[in-house]
Amino acid sequence: MQYRKFGQLDWQVSALGFGCMRLPVINKVYKNIDSPEATRMLRHAIDQGVNYIDTAYPYHDGKSEGFVGQALKDGYRQKVRLATKMPSWLIGSYPDFDLYLNRQLKRLKTDTIDFYLLHALQSDRWTKLRDLGVREWAEKAIASGRIRAIGFSFHDTLEVFKQIVDEYDHWDFCQIQYNYLDTDHQAGTTGLKYAAGRGLAVVIMEPLLGGNLARPPEPVAEVYRKADPARTPADWALQWLWDQPEVSVVLSGMSTFDQVEGNLASAGRSGINKLTSEQDKVIREARKTFEDLYIIPCTNCQYCQPCPNGVSIPKVFDLFNSGVAAQQMWMSHILYNKLGAKERAKSCEDCGECEEKCPQVIPISDWMPYVHRVLTEKEKYDGRKLPV
Repeated sequence: MQYRKFGQLDWQVSALGFGCMRLPVINKVYKNIDSPEATRMLRHAIDQGVNYIDTAYPYHDGKSEGFVGQALKDGYRQKVRLATKMPSWLIGSYPDFDLYLNRQLKRLKTDTIDFYLLHALQSDRWTKLRDLGVREWAEKAIASGRIRAIGFSFHDTLEVFKQIVDEYDHWDFCQIQYNYLDTDHQAGTTGLKYAAGRGLAVVIMEPLLGGNLARPPEPVAEVYRKADPARTPADWALQWLWDQPEVSVVLSGMSTFDQVEGNLASAGRSGINKLTSEQDKVIREARKTFEDLYIIPCTNCQYCQPCPNGVSIPKVFDLFNSGVAAQQMWMSHILYNKLGAKERAKSCEDCGECEEKCPQVIPISDWMPYVHRVLTEKEKYDGRKLPV
């Protein structure tokens, strides 16, 4: 395992962090974590040098923190730094800060959370928490020993990102969505450098864009095969991140033991400024190819679920995107028709609840009627990149 600086803290973090949002589950039910297999995966990663474990209050429908607390028994808690996140959207008053932190400490079976984040900050969420006194509360929580470092995860514009960084002098770290397709999206490359330049450690989430960069459409996969048949698309994407000195740790939400092994191998080869100019050119070509194919920027984060009307939003978008990208919409038609009637896009009632939760700010309700028409063969995809 390779290790890297973590901002201004006197600690070295493993290049790879273990994200606990996409753990293996039983019967495809998100809250039913396959605890024996997930524990085997997590402990193996720690045995191989991973020392940053990331979870959050809502992951796996609220079951992830409890799983992590159990999996880190038998001395594993002492081998790692543990990160979790305040459910910022549930905070309504100052006492809620302690209410949720104490609940999370109990779930995680620990007295201290090493890295505590304000989860999924957007402009309105930050304003609300700031005005409720979250900065003052964080300093008290650190003084009490319940948390050791304070940070935030982020989904909004670059301008909002800079505002949040600048409005608190004691941030230790931040977590941003970043990969070779998101260089100009949300915080992006500019935000990465901005935070690192102010001494913050920068944790990377969605390095493979919900698996889309690990299993890219055939035209993108062909770019990589021509460059190096032995390397996987996932390794290309991860090495691009680790090449950048501002990146502290790259989180991966791993669902299988093979994914753990593959990412550990990639992390062992990682380093700063190791990509050659030719390799960088390959990444740029893959990005251009991908951008020409990728339509709806859904990462399958599940924040939009459950839909009050039963729509399986990530499944619907994945079928649409994969059909367009692979130019095999016929297969998407078949799979879409196997979904339950309520799961399909037609059940959307334009309530907007999902859009309030979507980190990617996708106009979900606007897309739904069009996606349904395309996936039911009533209309051919017309090349649009916007819903209307």
